[in-house]
Amino acid sequence: MESKPSTASGTHLPVMEAFYTLQGEGKFAGHAAYFIRLGGCDVGCVWCDVKESWNASPWPVLSIEKIVSDALTFPARLVVITGGEPLMYPMGPLTALLKENGFSIHLETSGAHPFSGTFDWVCFSPKKFKVPHPSIYQVADELKVVIYHPSDLAFAEEHAARVSSACELRLQPEWSKFSKRTPDLIKYIKIHPTWKISLQTHKFMDIP
Repeated sequence: MESKPSTASGTHLPVMEAFYTLQGEGKFAGHAAYFIRLGGCDVGCVWCDVKESWNASPWPVLSIEKIVSDALTFPARLVVITGGEPLMYPMGPLTALLKENGFSIHLETSGAHPFSGTFDWVCFSPKKFKVPHPSIYQVADELKVVIYHPSDLAFAEEHAARVSSACELRLQPEWSKFSKRTPDLIKYIKIHPTWKISLQTHKFMDIP
């Protein structure tokens, strides 16, 4: 059986799925975007809704030329790189090629690995299950903390104290706890207005 190309240099990456949809969360909710979901994650969130992304081995390893070529077949020039955990791989080659082809590039990351690549927007969503790498704090444009339990608010504030003053702060109710956590978040944000709420609008719209 032919072996898969190496992902070590970032010129080939394991792509679990890629799809054209609307961004559902955060600052750019509602924008048409091409999502590239990379396989592989070592964070292990218990409430992760894409657990099949954790193991990279089942997914095809594609050249960055193929990944960008596929993205170019859709009209929007906004790409969101997500996972899994994209920063497990060097992001420089893919982001450089996307830039050459006129894309605005967003990243969704837990920040658990050293930062790499060139991005127009970095959404940093830290998880308690793996400590973020220090390199993420000053490059994060958006801090999005998923609130599963009330104690997660203190966790959110710990990370808010470490990002830059320009970073946008968002609290997002975990989907399975939406009815329970949302009223508390509304109250919290009214008292702490540096935060905004983030909702998973794509789940209400029943789109990927």
